[in-house]
Amino acid sequence: MSAEAVVARGLADAAPVTLAELDATAALQTRVDRKYVLTPAEVATLLATLAPREPRVLEIDDERSFTYASTYYDTADLLTFRLAARRRRRRFKVRTRTYVDTGNTTFLEVKTRAARGVTVKERRPWEPAAPLDGEGLDFVDDRLAAARLDAPPSAQLSPVLRSAYRRTTVLLPDARLTLDTGLRWRLAGPGATTGTAGTSGTAGTADVGDLVVVETKAGTAPSSADRALWHAGHRPDRISKYATGLATLRPDLPDHPWRRLRRERLAAA
Repeated sequence: MSAEAVVARGLADAAPVTLAELDATAALQTRVDRKYVLTPAEVATLLATLAPREPRVLEIDDERSFTYASTYYDTADLLTFRLAARRRRRRFKVRTRTYVDTGNTTFLEVKTRAARGVTVKERRPWEPAAPLDGEGLDFVDDRLAAARLDAPPSAQLSPVLRSAYRRTTVLLPDARLTLDTGLRWRLAGPGATTGTAGTSGTAGTADVGDLVVVETKAGTAPSSADRALWHAGHRPDRISKYATGLATLRPDLPDHPWRRLRRERLAAA
């Protein structure tokens, strides 16, 4: 059974929640994110444990799993990647995210890391596949300045990596939980086909096989999902859809924060 099928089966009896209700109750643009890379069997156990807490699943037009596509921007010397690789507290990420199954709705997003590991995400509507220019550059510069980050002008940013995956979103009483399956990466921009194959990909592409990236999004206190995972022996994994993907495809780059995950989990995918 595929990872996506395991997720669907584990949440088959969960009540639906609409996008409007989800946004109203758990928009969580400022939050603490904790990520776990699990096998399908481990996900099945987690969902069975959470069942008594009456999880609700985002449902749109009778669908519960949706394709997300992101493009990550960085400088020519990969500043945002290197900030992540060096575990700098004050770092940022710029991307576009497209909700493929809901009319290709796209947002330009700026994510910054604030005090105590809190992630702040700010976004504005954007045209699918539009270049980062004009109002987009102004938006990025404004948000980075507001976060008091010493960042270069956004005009120096260009596409570096693209990712895609299927996401199921769960609303818990104390958190939002996302389960991402089918995660795959491909290089963008000049030299996009020259990367070394990683996991089960070919040159310039990589994927995580049947592994599931589970993410809890809550306040500073651990959520019920975090506690269930910890009780089962799991601890948060260091994985970034941007930095881990780029390190996988570019073995010339530093990968220390994600090396253990890549060797113990992703290499076997």
